[in-house]
Amino acid sequence: MDPARRSVLSAGLFSVAVTVPGWPDVVGRMEAAQTGITRRVGTAEVDMVVAMTERVSELDDQFGGRHARPMAAAFLVNTVAPYLRADATEHVRKAMMSAASDLCYLTGYMAVDEGVHGLAQRYYLKALELAGASEDHLTYCTTLRGMSVQAVDLRHGKVAMRLADAAAAASPQAGPRMRAFLAGQQAHAAAQIGERRAALAHLRGAEHAMERAESRGRVFGSYDPASLSYHTSQVRFELGDTHGAVAAMQESDRQRYGIYRRTRVKERTILAERQLAVGHLEAACETWHAALDDYPMVQSGRVDARIAGMCGHIRPYLKNQAARGLYERARVVAPAVVAV
Repeated sequence: MDPARRSVLSAGLFSVAVTVPGWPDVVGRMEAAQTGITRRVGTAEVDMVVAMTERVSELDDQFGGRHARPMAAAFLVNTVAPYLRADATEHVRKAMMSAASDLCYLTGYMAVDEGVHGLAQRYYLKALELAGASEDHLTYCTTLRGMSVQAVDLRHGKVAMRLADAAAAASPQAGPRMRAFLAGQQAHAAAQIGERRAALAHLRGAEHAMERAESRGRVFGSYDPASLSYHTSQVRFELGDTHGAVAAMQESDRQRYGIYRRTRVKERTILAERQLAVGHLEAACETWHAALDDYPMVQSGRVDARIAGMCGHIRPYLKNQAARGLYERARVVAPAVVAV
């Protein structure tokens, strides 16, 4: 079955008026996951859904969501949805809903990457519902935080702040790495709406939480120093410190794990734009070249938009040899997104 033909999660526009359920409103509730279908599922099916989600996440990190999202959506519709309607023990049913929640969150995240924001919101809301039904506090908070990231990237700062605060409020027992994960997003959202004192306070909170988390050992794939440096750069930029934003983004780039190719390309384009903003044209061109090195292996709407934007940024400088060389290379490497 083609998930694109399903009407339940149709594409649409980002809505700042979307109703986000609070944790008490979703705990233990999931009307759509009723038993009664003849099939019965167990822990093996739960493990398979978890493993599939992890693999799709790895593909998304390496190659972007354009190819991985349809795979995830088809798996969700054709396999996971029937599992949610199948007979199972209470323990297995909760575990399956938790696994489905994580997959919905990931699919929503990939929809954001493609710029299909209304569809992403629908996946996110379904992830919240499933997380509540399975009492999966971690995925519930992670999804709220993801919705805040979507809003802040679209410049809906007040909505982003509300969602980031809701995520933090819903996780009072979070460990230090999760607190850093949430506080970093609160800092970015606060900075975007001009709440300087709050932004810096949240950023300090994220830094202190990260120090405690790193002392316990790094967890691969979770919020890490590179992510914190990225948030530091975003906060500094929103508060008008472009030089500080450049330095923090360079630190993030040095710290970033090699497998996160899509994130690396996106953040290098952001770094280059800020280098250009402070008058460092040659440095910006060098950073954009580094982004183009990985670009052919990434299928991402957000990355496409940033490469297209790169050409707009450098077009006024084409008499410069470095800018001209970058532009000519971009026309070869990314002909579909570069306007001639």
